[in-house]
Amino acid sequence: MEAISNLPLPDAFLEFLNENGIDPSIYTATDSTPRYIRLKPGCEEQLEAIEADIKCKLEKVEWLPNFYSLPPHIQIASSKSYQEGKIYGIDAASGAAVSALNISPGDHVLDLCAAPGAKLCMVLELLGNSGSLMELHFIPIRVHSDFKSGKFLPKEAYYIGIETCAHKFLLFLVNREFGVEKDEFLYKEWTSRRPWKERKRANKEIKNGFLELVQDPELIYYGRCSGVVGMSKIELFKTVSSHEISQYGYDKVLVDAECTHDGSIKHIQKFENWGWSTMERRVLDAERTDDLTVLQFRLLTNGFKLLRVGGNLVYSTCSLTHAQNEDVVERFLSLNPCAELLVIDGSESWPCKSGRIPKTLRFDPLTSRTSGLFVAKFTKLAKDNI
Repeated sequence: MEAISNLPLPDAFLEFLNENGIDPSIYTATDSTPRYIRLKPGCEEQLEAIEADIKCKLEKVEWLPNFYSLPPHIQIASSKSYQEGKIYGIDAASGAAVSALNISPGDHVLDLCAAPGAKLCMVLELLGNSGSLMELHFIPIRVHSDFKSGKFLPKEAYYIGIETCAHKFLLFLVNREFGVEKDEFLYKEWTSRRPWKERKRANKEIKNGFLELVQDPELIYYGRCSGVVGMSKIELFKTVSSHEISQYGYDKVLVDAECTHDGSIKHIQKFENWGWSTMERRVLDAERTDDLTVLQFRLLTNGFKLLRVGGNLVYSTCSLTHAQNEDVVERFLSLNPCAELLVIDGSESWPCKSGRIPKTLRFDPLTSRTSGLFVAKFTKLAKDNI
């Protein structure tokens, strides 16, 4: 197996790559893969001023509107342009996943796994300010601190911590029909962001009848900066009736699912500081990866249930393993006759490869000069058209 750049990757990870058919040479692009920003629409005439602000010449990404590349070492967080919301960091592959949805002003869009928030910002920009933004059905699952501050969002779209349409159109992550006995059975790492002592005291008071069960929205999170905003746990695990779906279904759904992040060079580089033993726990642990594929399948399944007939859903992960991508898609298609894969418009000009399943796409650092990403696009057929 080839040497992999200057990253001292452990043998266990190299074996993981080999078992999953991932070419280890993609990790040789650690220094040559650029970072990307998206320029806020309407700021094109300020490009020279933005370049002066970040002290860097921006290179236009010809295959993706409003995207620019810059050297990987350039930092933008302290720049005035970033702080004013004129630019924000988002990998071009992630931008391609959003672009694949073909979002139009007035669409009702669900971003099912909205962290760190850059894709959601792009969704909002594509929706525009036609007045439909107030109608956006917005249930983010993971939220970056910059996104939570409202820096990139118009106030009318900032639903965090207040009542949202989630009360009208319910999201569920665990459905009893899958045989899950307990809500927390699968998602052992999910918890409330409230301090442990506060949760313990509240649970005791609820048990003793001194406190009613909390109905207000709370934040549930997976890891350090993820969660479900604007929904209580009770709402989260409710099912949705077919009548509600036919009445309120989303036009577009984005499922950028939690994964092992093995396609992200930047993420793999972090293990140099975190320790390679952390990689074995987060990436290589068989029980966790099995749990992830179940979670990914259910996120895709539930996102599709919330999609209206004729609507579009994009499923993506930044893993390059077949188990978290093509295998999830194949299982989903076999169990959902109303689902059909679509060719992604404009993808013939994108620097990517075809996935193992026709119509699916794979970005990787060597082929695409982006982070690794798998993308599949679905539509929902009417039952009488099957």
